[in-house]
Formats: sequence, C-alpha cells, structure tokens
Amino acid sequence: MKDNNPKKIEAKSMRLIDQEIGKLDCSDAELKTIKRVIHASAEPKLASEVKFSQNAIEIMSDLIREGADIITDVTMLKAGINEHKLAEYGGELKCFIADQDVRDKAEKTSLTRSIMAMRKAIDLPGKKIFAIGNAPTALFELINLSQKGKKVDFIVGTPVGFVGAAESKDDLMQTEIPHISLKGRKGGSAIAASIVNSVLYNLDD
Repeated sequence: MKDNNPKKIEAKSMRLIDQEIGKLDCSDAELKTIKRVIHASAEPKLASEVKFSQNAIEIMSDLIREGADIITDVTMLKAGINEHKLAEYGGELKCFIADQDVRDKAEKTSLTRSIMAMRKAIDLPGKKIFAIGNAPTALFELINLSQKGKKVDFIVGTPVGFVGAAESKDDLMQTEIPHISLKGRKGGSAIAASIVNSVLYNLDD
C-alpha cells in the first residue's frame, strides 16, 4: 500500500536525494537549500549548480528576522512562498507585475513589465529581498539599478529560459550583491520558491 502521509513522503524524498547527491562541499545550511532545489526540480545534477555568495544564508536569514519584505517578479512565485511564515518576522510578500501603473509604463516605454516592476519596488522603504524566478529582464534591471547606486539587499535569482537567463545569472554572480542563484538555463518559480522557503523554514535552527 502506498504511503499518503506528506511528512513521510518528504522524508523519503530527502533520503533518496542524499543518496543521489552524495557528499557536497558546502555548509549544513547550504545543503538544506540545495536539497530543496533538487526536491522542487527532481534534478539531482543541479546540486553543483546552486551558487551562494559569501555568507548568503546568514545574510538572508538576518534580513528576514529584521522584517525585510520579499518582492517577486511574477505572481506564480509569490504564490509559492510561505507568506504566513514571513509575516511572523514582520515582512510582507509583494509583486507588482500586474499593477496598472506598471502596465502603463511598460507600454509607454516599450520595456517589459518585469523591468518596470523592479523600478517600482526598488524605491520602497525598508529592507528588501528580491526573488526572481521567471524574468531575466528583472534580474538584469536589478543589477543595473544596483550599479546606479540603488540599494539591493539580496537577490534569489533563478530565472529560466533560453534568452538571457543564463547570462543574467552569470552577471549576478559577478556582482557584490548578496545572492543565491543557479547556473545555466534552468530555474523557474518553483526553484526560487524552494530557496526562499528553505531559508524561512530553517530560521530557528
């Protein structure tokens, strides 16, 4: 008889992931995040492609504890992040991609809504974690805004696709912006959400 208990299913999944990936050269905190990425993607080969800037987990954890908001590039990613857990620390989950002013500015400038959403979000008060799972243009824009002097506290950058995705992540990894990312074309909202949630769920460890 198949086991329908979600906790047992997840525990078995994690044991199988451990067997698949073997020993990795990373911290325990990083390993937890890597395993969540594999769990979300069913791609053990991604274990070596998850990239962390120095002290990334610690920096992101401190930002959440300090009440940072999390801003996503798309509503699908927003839906995948544990909003109630974030709220326990005073942060809000936000996404501006569907806002009318963002739509209007994108149409007027012939730039993507993702770019306009980042331009809107960057000037919000308080600390901010950006989670980009879909749109390379959003990630490119955050890097551009940072280079122009805007404060970007942290980026979870895992956009997916054939055009710009790998390049935007490569650019991110060359910056001083604290980040967690994933090399190559693969990525997506589910992977970005798994990274954010892995940090949220382990804040009390």
